[in-house]
Amino acid sequence: QVQLVESGGGLVQAGGSLRLSCVASGNIFSINTMGWYRQAPGKQRELVARIASGSSTNYADSVKGRFTISRDIAKNTVYLQMNSLKPEDTAVYYCNADVTSYSGPRRETNNYWGQGTQVTVSS
Repeated sequence: QVQLVESGGGLVQAGGSLRLSCVASGNIFSINTMGWYRQAPGKQRELVARIASGSSTNYADSVKGRFTISRDIAKNTVYLQMNSLKPEDTAVYYCNADVTSYSGPRRETNNYWGQGTQVTVSS
């Protein structure tokens, strides 16, 4: 199996910055797309940003110009640098990854989620 572990959440004032990290471990042959999603109370989970294995990225309109996603392939890690944070960025942030694993003589690809990390932005 594969585990995703996030870190870096916390409480910050509006206009501040945080950097989230997510490390993947376990049965990993390769990691394809990695991304960050968030879910605020009473709202659906939404995409924040994602990065493909070729490093192409896409962002939610609400975070463009403020957030930057990056990855370290050698460390199986994805980062989310969040600048100019706003109260509306308050949510639980989840890491997500498409991981190809060993399965006997074969490979199989599954989608995994981390447990989430709380980000709270005070006004």
